[in-house]
Amino acid sequence: MAITTCVFDAYGTLFDVAAAARQAADEPGFEALKDKWTTVAGHWRLKQLQYTWLRAVADAHADFWDVTQDGLDWALEATGLQGNPELRQRLLDLYWELQAYPEVPAMLKTLKDGGLHTAILSNGSPPMLDGAVKSAGIGDVLDDVLSVESVSVFKPHARVYDLVQDRFGCARDEVLFVSSNGWDAAGASGYGFVTAWVNRIGEPMDRLPWTPAHVLSDLTSIPKLAGL
Repeated sequence: MAITTCVFDAYGTLFDVAAAARQAADEPGFEALKDKWTTVAGHWRLKQLQYTWLRAVADAHADFWDVTQDGLDWALEATGLQGNPELRQRLLDLYWELQAYPEVPAMLKTLKDGGLHTAILSNGSPPMLDGAVKSAGIGDVLDDVLSVESVSVFKPHARVYDLVQDRFGCARDEVLFVSSNGWDAAGASGYGFVTAWVNRIGEPMDRLPWTPAHVLSDLTSIPKLAGL
């Protein structure tokens, strides 16, 4: 069937999650982060994801903002930067103001102009996602922003992917689901979506029962994949 709906993961897919640490490292007063920001950003993102998986399998759901703070605290301790409340707070503040990758606004506009539905499907809580969407200025090219908070479990649980059909009334194979997380794209493939993995840094394919239909280096070709 033809694609009618394009759905995007948020963090790392539309929004650059490394931007908070990168920006803080260039600001006065945070010189200790200068040579460590890439490590902090990597640890932060990995722990943030790991904690969502552990909470999902343990049936111990928490708001994604709590998980994000826990991941940052681990990352700061791992890099010897704990005990600096000003740095911690600045990193958290910047996370609410993440910018979209450069190709995102034009890509989403092309999809909307082509008559397709567009949405975010994210682990993020509604206030976090609202802040990121406003900061990136992409609210006018999205039909909806769907959060796991409405089902109280993190991706890749099937109840999360159910939100797309519930909202748009589409068949699974009418959905192009796009994520920068290989495991997320794989999970959505198993669910029945057409999937694209945005592999910006050339990671190996995750060893899972399913694989993404498409592997991309950025988002510029999404309209073509959607049939435009």
